[in-house]
Amino acid sequence: MVRPRILVVGAGFAGVECIRRLERRLSPAEADITLVTPNSYQLYLPLLPQVASGVLTPQSIAVSLRRSSRYRTRIIPGGAVGVDTEARVCVVRKITGELTEHAYDYLVLAPGSITRTFDIPGLTEHARGMKTLAEATYLRDHVIAQLDLADASEDEAERAARLCFVVVGGGYAGTETAACLQRLTHHAAKRYPRLDPGQITWHLLDLAPKLMPELGDSLGRVALDVLRRRGIQVSLGVSVAKVSSTEVTLTDGRVLPSRTLIWTAGVAASPLIGTLGAETVRGRLLVTPEMSVPAAAGVFALGDAAAVPDLAAREEGAICPPTAQHALRQGRAVADNLIATLRHQPLRPYVHKDLGLVVDLGGTDAVSKPLGIPLRGLPAQAVARGYHWSALRTNVAKTRVLTNWLLNAVAGDDFVRSGLTAAKPPTLREFEYTDTYLSADQVRAHMAALRATG
Repeated sequence: MVRPRILVVGAGFAGVECIRRLERRLSPAEADITLVTPNSYQLYLPLLPQVASGVLTPQSIAVSLRRSSRYRTRIIPGGAVGVDTEARVCVVRKITGELTEHAYDYLVLAPGSITRTFDIPGLTEHARGMKTLAEATYLRDHVIAQLDLADASEDEAERAARLCFVVVGGGYAGTETAACLQRLTHHAAKRYPRLDPGQITWHLLDLAPKLMPELGDSLGRVALDVLRRRGIQVSLGVSVAKVSSTEVTLTDGRVLPSRTLIWTAGVAASPLIGTLGAETVRGRLLVTPEMSVPAAAGVFALGDAAAVPDLAAREEGAICPPTAQHALRQGRAVADNLIATLRHQPLRPYVHKDLGLVVDLGGTDAVSKPLGIPLRGLPAQAVARGYHWSALRTNVAKTRVLTNWLLNAVAGDDFVRSGLTAAKPPTLREFEYTDTYLSADQVRAHMAALRATG
């Protein structure tokens, strides 16, 4: 008998958790499993700001997919750029740029999300995100390069512009990025005798009236006080009007001479979702509580790219937020439903009550809300780092992260650039490869051409 072909797209929390559960609970004779991902590692996204600030090395949070003792999944090095649900074919662009087609019997879509951008002049050309390992590594190099160049400059205007850093987005990613990188520049300034630490300015902007409203008013104010005590200028109800290579113009009319704009103002579902021609909710693929895609036989979707109904929420019609906590549990639930499908058993809806939130602001500063209990300072930091450490999938990753934390706490940072800063740095689109996807029409044309050639 021909074994069913299970194709999983995406090696984030949802996709990897699904793969691992399938490997544990399915025998090799029951199905062939294939994973489409550009990199053979799972990126632990919540710790990216600590890579950007040099607390952790990039390798620490890139967890190898090939370390599992049960590893038997075939990995295709590339990105899914289109899906033909009628032909049950996924179009993949390999890392070489070559387009290939992979047939499936069951498709698990966990392509994740990309940085959400708006039609702001100069934004996509001059802003940098915090979504990939390459972006975090680049940002560290870039920030240290600005200190180096400011220290060497005799022009006061240039020096001020290089020492002005702007972060847009008052959610977890933006707040943690601003907090961690501000600590980096604060400590680095001691190594630059020609720089006045008072000249280094950090701005955190968000259109919302509150910082991280999910934390609640009390903890949100604590986080705001921590940032302002460190000298970070937080502007709420404000965003960016336009950007150039030398300045950032804000919606309140202010113009900030700056060479650094870090954009973390939310995420959008992967462009892959648009190639299916299926119904969406707020840009995310509409799925049933069992995470199957209506009118697309054999297709499941989960994680940031899917509008999974939140059955544990109080309000009707709620969908699960795009968090690692939900993605992990959805991965397990989809794997169980896939196995149930193969064994002709009933599927189960996804239900999970949120366990709380953790925000690491670096050093001894943090705010956390585990199981609804508000914490701040060292207790919150212990909970935040304990949660992240326990969520790392392998003992090797846990050892690396713990060693990095201890070493950084004892020895600090050397503020060394890795040499990745290029004369023309990649844009947001180039970092996240958002221009590589096909449209729904292009997918149909590609498949028609294949059928015509036999």
